[in-house]
Amino acid sequence: MKKDTNMPIGKLTEVKDFLPPPSKLVFPTDTVKITIALSRTSVDFIKREARKHHVKYQKMIRRVLYLYVTQHAAH
Repeated sequence: MKKDTNMPIGKLTEVKDFLPPPSKLVFPTDTVKITIALSRTSVDFIKREARKHHVKYQKMIRRVLYLYVTQHAAH
């Protein structure tokens, strides 16, 4: 009998959906250029993911930071 790999493994925990609806996926227009040093591991991961999704890795970094700020600024 073949094992179903689509089934969950272990205890499941529901995670609150913090991503905005599609109508709010517009980038803010007010930007500031900065210089930042990131770990090689982080940059390599983001570059790999960006290639998979055919987007620029800098855009992914900006989006992650923006989502983080919008999630936590309200608290």
